[in-house]
Amino acid sequence: MTGFTQLEDQIRECFGRVVYTHKTHEKMGDRCGRTLRRFKLAQIVLTAVTASGAFSVIFLDEVALKIATAVASIASLIISGYMKGFDPGGTSQKHRDAAASLWPIRESYLSLLTDLRMQRISDDEAVKRRDDLQARLAAIYKGAPQTTAAAYLDAQDALKNREDLTFSDGELDLLLPSSLRKAGA
Repeated sequence: MTGFTQLEDQIRECFGRVVYTHKTHEKMGDRCGRTLRRFKLAQIVLTAVTASGAFSVIFLDEVALKIATAVASIASLIISGYMKGFDPGGTSQKHRDAAASLWPIRESYLSLLTDLRMQRISDDEAVKRRDDLQARLAAIYKGAPQTTAAAYLDAQDALKNREDLTFSDGELDLLLPSSLRKAGA
C-alpha cells in the first residue's frame, strides 16, 4: 500500500466518522425535541385536568373528583419540578448547534478527498489540511453534548437505509439549472 493510498484511506475514515457524528447530533436534537413536546403536552393536559377538576368541585361534591384533581395537580407539580432541572429544548439546540458546526468540517473532508483524487494538491498539503480539520474537530467535540446509542442507531438507519446523504443524478438534475444537468448532456 502506497503512502498516498494510506493517506486517502485515513481521510476517508475521518470523513465517515464526521458524517456519522453530524447525523447523530441531528438525530439527538430530534429526540430531545420530541421529549420536550411530550413533556409540554403532558403539562398542558394535566393543567387542564386540574383546572377543570377544581372548577367542577365548586358545583359537585364528589370525592372521586377531588382525588382525581389532587392526583393531576401533584403529577403536574412533579413534571414542572422535573422540567426545572431538565431542559430538553436547550439540549436539542446544543445538538443542532454541534451538527451545524460539524457540517462545514464534513464538507471540507469531502473537498479534500476530491482534491486528492484529482491530484490538485500534494500529499504534504493534504496532510496539512487533514491536521487542520482534526484540530477544528477536536474543538467542536470538546464543547459538544453527549449523544446516545439510540441516536447513533437512528443516524445509522438514516445513512444506510434511507440514504440521507445520497442523491441520484435525476434528483440532482431537478435541483440544478438546465445548463448544469447531466440528463440534458
